[in-house]
Amino acid sequence: MAGARTVRIAAAAYPLDALPTLGAVEDKIARWVAEAAGDGAELLVFPEYAAMELAAPAGEAVSADLQASLAAVSDALPRMDAVHAELATRHHIHILAGSGPRRGPNGRYRNTARFFAPSGKSGAQDKLVRTPFEHDWGLEPGETAKVFETALGRIGIAICYDSEFPLIVRAMVEAGAEIILIPACTEFVSGYHRVRTAALARALEGTCATVVSPTVGDSTWSPAIDFNKGAAGIYVPAEAGISDMGVLAEGALNAPGWVQASVDLAALARLADSGEMRNRADWSRQPGGAPALPAAEAVSLL
Repeated sequence: MAGARTVRIAAAAYPLDALPTLGAVEDKIARWVAEAAGDGAELLVFPEYAAMELAAPAGEAVSADLQASLAAVSDALPRMDAVHAELATRHHIHILAGSGPRRGPNGRYRNTARFFAPSGKSGAQDKLVRTPFEHDWGLEPGETAKVFETALGRIGIAICYDSEFPLIVRAMVEAGAEIILIPACTEFVSGYHRVRTAALARALEGTCATVVSPTVGDSTWSPAIDFNKGAAGIYVPAEAGISDMGVLAEGALNAPGWVQASVDLAALARLADSGEMRNRADWSRQPGGAPALPAAEAVSLL
């Protein structure tokens, strides 16, 4: 990818609503996508567990029951995936849909984010490390980190808690990831700051861009996503000429809406051997050598 390689990214701070029908959810997502695309975004990121919004149309008895709501969301995902695929093609953009529980052949659920390209292709990333509450829900962890080859560049997805584990993201970086998407869902302000801190650290370590998209506001109709705190943000290494603070754009805490920034991937690539510091290149210089990494699978969405 020669020449200028600037990507316009939009991260959603997304409130979850108890909408009456799946059609109403589709309309809401279409409005959000059209707004970001209309402002020039090429890559849209929705939060972790944003798909739990799909439980509300099944009725109060379902949305108020954790296991019933997991099943309702999983059942609705194929329909919503078709909606996201159509929106990605229509607007010629890449969309990371809000993650949610997806039931596997063994009957157990994984927290899965689905990624849609304008080419019509799509891929999925399962969350690899469960939080305590996901363990209590009976969700199972994913097995493989992936890196998606897109027309915008190579992109990895570290779902919320996964971003707090350096070796997971480093495996994506070693496989060529230039942007790490971090869909998040945190109940407390402390949780938001853990994810934000992780995003800044992963950007510094990997000389890459990281993108945090959180759920925001109260959704007391759902036991899964009842309280949500966060702010959307787009981060890069703190570096003169790139960003002194490592923050390209950041929203206010719990303020719904899009946060957008343009990321110069060519400039980030130059930092590997010409930056103030060379964190990405010097990874192997750690005492004892670089730690072993999990394998990252390459997936083409071209």
